[in-house]
Amino acid sequence: MNSVQFTAQTSSNGVVERDFTVGEVTGALWSQAPGSDRAPLVLMGHGGGNHRKSPAMAGRAQRLVAGGGFHVATIDAPGHGGRPRTAHDEREIAVMQQAMAAGEPVGPIVQRYNAHLAERAVPEWQATLDALQELPQIGTDGPVGYFGLNMGTAIGVPLTAVEPRITAAVFGLFWPETLARAAKQITVPIEFALQWDDEHIPRESGLALFDAFASQDKTLHASAGRHKELPRFEADSAVHFFVRHLGGAATSPA
Repeated sequence: MNSVQFTAQTSSNGVVERDFTVGEVTGALWSQAPGSDRAPLVLMGHGGGNHRKSPAMAGRAQRLVAGGGFHVATIDAPGHGGRPRTAHDEREIAVMQQAMAAGEPVGPIVQRYNAHLAERAVPEWQATLDALQELPQIGTDGPVGYFGLNMGTAIGVPLTAVEPRITAAVFGLFWPETLARAAKQITVPIEFALQWDDEHIPRESGLALFDAFASQDKTLHASAGRHKELPRFEADSAVHFFVRHLGGAATSPA
């Protein structure tokens, strides 16, 4: 099994950010200052075209650390961040860009490509979780959550469906066609974000994916606005969701 290899470290406002690798996978881990007690771990998946330390990811991670005391881990999805693209990646990206330039629907392309990425990313996430749980400040007995929107949902739903260590998850902003089967296998608490005026994902599609989850404890957060207008306060809601289901001490994030 590959272990975590830390490659860089910075700290700010009581939050320590460390870059790491697990084999060929590049990741980042945010934690409270060294010396803190053990804390739950939240895995966080980024959206398509972004990377593990994009501004949205870093902002959410800092909120989770400051507001709940969690460890937060991200990894670059295949073909994202500094990871090389395959010929398949290049073809799919080119098709998406052509469709967007022509004003054509991109949903079918995104779903197909993200399903392919999930097949590659799920075992990478599991190997990363194995390695992170070997760290003394995380351990194998602590609770684990997952937080991912857009492509983070496309990868996170099949991951959560097969990974019993994940006991609560925040998803949203994706279509049901490629995910409904996996969603029906998920019974852990779920919080789900939906944009009511999403120009890419029809409202009925978002509701259908929410409905597919077998969880008895699931909450829908529907907000007015287009696809990229998800309110920032949803990140704070995710903090409180994970505090309720993973433990931790909720405070008001800065």
